[in-house]
Amino acid sequence: MDTDRYAALIQEERIRKDMFFIHDNNSPITFEQRLLFEGLSYYPPNPDLRFELELIRHKVQKVLKINDTKGNLREFIRWGEFRFMINGENCTLQAYKNHSEEERLFVPFRDKTSGNETYGAGRYIDLDYEEHRTKEGKWILDFNKAYNPWCAYSEHYACPYIDPENWLGVPVRAGEKNYPAEKT
Repeated sequence: MDTDRYAALIQEERIRKDMFFIHDNNSPITFEQRLLFEGLSYYPPNPDLRFELELIRHKVQKVLKINDTKGNLREFIRWGEFRFMINGENCTLQAYKNHSEEERLFVPFRDKTSGNETYGAGRYIDLDYEEHRTKEGKWILDFNKAYNPWCAYSEHYACPYIDPENWLGVPVRAGEKNYPAEKT
């Protein structure tokens, strides 16, 4: 896909998300926040942070227990991992599932922008089996689609913390940035 077309598709997704935040009853921001909402803040689309990767499945899928922002313990299955390079640095991220029969993968991560340019607790990427796979069977891990969990917008939501195994030692300047409004 050419760079201009790719950037246009990312921008279309971002506009749809902004419209959801403004108009949908399920928006994580309050009605008062919607009156002042000027759109979410993002890094410019960067095709270099879109990867087509093999998922290296773990021979034994262990259950990982992670606390969430409300103090609940959540269980995730460590399904496999992605290995890639950013700025010459080797990186690995674990991909989790909620249930073994589920096809969707959950890839939460923190990076060197967390707490400064991006949400301090980290960001998430969801990978749908049908949408995020190539014809060759590789997964599309696109950091331009990294998003803040809803607890970044409101304390009414419970979001799982990110296990240190998914803390990257490099900055990932792609996807959603900090949300500037105060949480209510």
